[in-house]
Amino acid sequence: MSSFNFEVISLFPKAFELINNSGVITRALDKNLIDVNLHDLREYGEGSYRQVDDKPYGGGAGMVLKPEPIYKAYESIRKSPKSKTLLMTPQGKVLKQKDLVRWSALDQIIIICGQYEGFDERIRCLADEEISIGDYVLSGGEIPAISIINGLTRLLPGTLGDPDSLVDESHNSFLLEYPHYTRPLIFKDMKVPDILVSGNHEEIKSWRRQKSMERTLERRSDLISNQNYKKSPQSKRIIKEYNQFMEFRRGNEYDIYPDW
Repeated sequence: MSSFNFEVISLFPKAFELINNSGVITRALDKNLIDVNLHDLREYGEGSYRQVDDKPYGGGAGMVLKPEPIYKAYESIRKSPKSKTLLMTPQGKVLKQKDLVRWSALDQIIIICGQYEGFDERIRCLADEEISIGDYVLSGGEIPAISIINGLTRLLPGTLGDPDSLVDESHNSFLLEYPHYTRPLIFKDMKVPDILVSGNHEEIKSWRRQKSMERTLERRSDLISNQNYKKSPQSKRIIKEYNQFMEFRRGNEYDIYPDW
C-alpha cells in the first residue's frame, strides 16, 4: 500500500517539526502510512536575498507574498492523479470533518500556507479549495496546515490502534460525542453514571445516543439545523430521532423540522 502524500509550501517549515512528536502523525510516519514533504518558500525566492514578499500595489500595511516563488515551489512538486491543492487563508471555507473524510480518499494533498498580510491574488488559481480553520486570523497558514495533516491522518487505515474509535467521534454523524468516564468510580464527590457500570450494553448505547443529542442541542444546535444536512438519508434519520428526543424533553411544541 502506497503512503498518503502531503506536500507543504511554507515560509516557516520549522513550524512543522512538532509533528515528529505528536502521537498519531508520528506513528503514521513510522509506519510509512504518510509522507510529509516540506518546501521552504525561501529557497524559491528571487535574487541574492531570496525575496519572497513585497509591498502591496496601492499602498497599505504589511508585506504580500510574491507569486513567483509560490509558483516555482508548486511547479517543483510531482503531482498525483488523485491530488488536491489547498490554500490556507482566513477567507476560505471553514474546515469540516466531512472535508477530511472526502480528502482521505485521495493520494495527495498539496497545502500552500499564506503569510504576512496576505498573498498575491494570482496564486489563488493554483488551489482547488481555499480553507480556513475558523473565523479568526493567524500570522500564517502553518497551524491550519498541521490541523489538516493531523485530522486527515487519523482517518487513514492503519493509523489508529482501534479503528472503531472513529465511529462515535464528534462531527462524524452530525452530533457531538457523548461524555466519557474512567476510573475512579467517584472523584471529588462526582460519580460515574450508574448506567455505565450496569453492564447493560443496549441501555448504555441508548444513554450515549441521548447524551449526544442533548450535548449537541446545548452546545452546537446549528449542527442539527444546518440546511445542507437535510439532503442525506442519515441526516433525516438523526433529525427524526432528535425531534423525538426534543418531544420527550420539552413537549410537542418543539420541532425543528415539523414538515417531516
